[in-house]
Amino acid sequence: MLEAAKSRSFDRWFYRYNSLYLLRRHFHFIGLSGELQPPAAAGRPVLYLMNHSSWWDGLLAYHAAGRLSGTRHYFMMEEEQLRKYAFFCKLGAYSINRSSTGDVSASLRYTARLLREGGSVWIYPEGEILPLGHRPLVLKEGAALVLRMCPQAAVVPVTLYHGLFRHTRPEATLLAGLPLLHPWGDMDRRSISRVLEAALGAQLEAHSGQILNHKGYMPESFRPLMKTGRSTNEWLDALKGRTRR
Repeated sequence: MLEAAKSRSFDRWFYRYNSLYLLRRHFHFIGLSGELQPPAAAGRPVLYLMNHSSWWDGLLAYHAAGRLSGTRHYFMMEEEQLRKYAFFCKLGAYSINRSSTGDVSASLRYTARLLREGGSVWIYPEGEILPLGHRPLVLKEGAALVLRMCPQAAVVPVTLYHGLFRHTRPEATLLAGLPLLHPWGDMDRRSISRVLEAALGAQLEAHSGQILNHKGYMPESFRPLMKTGRSTNEWLDALKGRTRR
């Protein structure tokens, strides 16, 4: 497996590039609701579980994590993709190769080690990119195995809902749920997986329902994570207003 090799200087440069160019170029709005560092999880390592529905998920999580202070964040990534974009290792990415049982075990042990050493880790427990509307939400047992190895960890479920709504560029919202603080060491992996699956699935349904109920307008509970510029339709509306005067 490929381990993370964080570089503080490269991380600073890439975070600005990602925030000011990549995300602003491709998204009209990115917002967060909830707390990624909830007080109830203070003093514990945090395992972030996130649904996986687009290529952008890792960069959106990286952007959100970069606004937090005092914690090293790591991101599990498919080995094939990480070998293609090896510089992500400098940002805290490490690999998992699901085609090899030995490699999967090594990645899960590495995840638990990062948590025990005080890091925060983001993983995508579905194990693959699936369409946003795919149901039911089914999680692999890797997260449960990690929690068995690091039972003091808090789990923060993070759901991502994105789409083209009322602008020419998509909008993305991240919802951080209440931390899960269970006696993971006293639970078997199937029980843990059921708890995680139910929590993440219910949160994703509530999250999508919130967006749908607002008919594509952004609910006020989502705080912007980047400065937004005008989308094409807003420029056209402004131009139309000028020509009328």
